Amino acid sequence: MTPTETLKHEHKIVELVLQGTEREALAIRNGGEVHAETIEEMTDFFKNFVDRCHHAKEERHLFPALGSKGFPAETGPVAVMLYEHEQGRAAIRAITESLPGARNGDRRAAAALADALLEYVELLRNHIFKENNVLFPMADRLLAADEQATLAAQFDQVEAEEIGEGVHERYHELAHRLAGV
Repeated sequence: MTPTETLKHEHKIVELVLQGTEREALAIRNGGEVHAETIEEMTDFFKNFVDRCHHAKEERHLFPALGSKGFPAETGPVAVMLYEHEQGRAAIRAITESLPGARNGDRRAAAALADALLEYVELLRNHIFKENNVLFPMADRLLAADEQATLAAQFDQVEAEEIGEGVHERYHELAHRLAGV
């Protein structure tokens, strides 16, 4: 599997969790119960699988590799991806901050929670589309086979260091459960 195929596969797992996230947010927005434990599982997934593992692969290895090919982190498509990673982190902070109040029945906190969840869902769906359809095909064209092999090994190292053995599989199971598949 090429590095971009690995990232696309991870995107599919992320999209499953986004389905469940959207469902939770819309239920809250419609006056439903706040399932705080489920939302905590989602935020754990977003913080660890998405940010510490997936985004780390991109930020530490793929984006610098693209930088060496003339696509610096300060401008262009890589800069947009980095900016969106920061927007996602901000949305996760908003989710985390509003959850305690929402858990305790504060309807304004629940509304803020639903808004932050939906903001994150929309952001990540658009982000994934851009990566899958613009950035990754560009990377596949620019990076030689030996560079891709190096990236694949670096991705394995990030996974081992950031989330550890067996955790990836646990998050896959969570994603399928949250998506209802």
